[in-house]
Amino acid sequence: MHTTGNTILITGGGSGIGRGLAEAFHAQGNQVIIAGRRQSALDEVVAAYPGMAAFTVDMADADSIIAFAHQVIEAHPALNAVINNAGIMVNEDLVGGNYLSIAEATTATNLLGPIRLTAALLPHLLAQPKASILTVSSGLAFVPMAATPTYSATKAAIHSYSQALRHQLRDTSVEVIEIAPPYVQTYLQGEHQANDPHAMSLSDFITETMSLLAGTPENGEVLVQRVHPLRFAEQTGRAATMFGFINPA
Repeated sequence: MHTTGNTILITGGGSGIGRGLAEAFHAQGNQVIIAGRRQSALDEVVAAYPGMAAFTVDMADADSIIAFAHQVIEAHPALNAVINNAGIMVNEDLVGGNYLSIAEATTATNLLGPIRLTAALLPHLLAQPKASILTVSSGLAFVPMAATPTYSATKAAIHSYSQALRHQLRDTSVEVIEIAPPYVQTYLQGEHQANDPHAMSLSDFITETMSLLAGTPENGEVLVQRVHPLRFAEQTGRAATMFGFINPA
């Protein structure tokens, strides 16, 4: 992927990995557009990085996504890249019940959201000389965390969707890249995760990811070293071991 000269849209750009990528792409001279649900978070980023643009969108709402896509294209006709990063991660108590609303919201945001946004933007991206669709899955796509079954399932689905999308677009101007983060210090699951010394620092993750994006990611996957044990657990015969590590008895 060319990491300069893009007009790039990043969902979930107000915090965490999305904000980290937005800052990194902005520093390399790209026109960066961030999107999210919370206007206040978006305003904070834009104020810190003059030249960025921001739009609100509810990635769980189909109509909101369609309207949002039209707004972005109209305001930024040079748009040639999108990072489908927005997501939620909430624990589910399958035995205790009352988890279905969490599962439905997670599926709508993490899976249907990127599919809907990709569908809305794809005709525009196909008309560009060179374009990129980036998805954000997770190491948990390959070894699930039992406490977040739907989150893990949506990330496995994003991995599969990315593979299929890449194959279908192989003869077009649009490349498809999957970023699969490990456990990173963000507020995805609150204060504990953001300060957990066992998680990869956000700055280290962004630095390594940007370096990999500037190269030629193998099989279209951006995999920092910290996620390799999960990504390749099946191939190395360590799937059961890694599952036990993530899900201690």
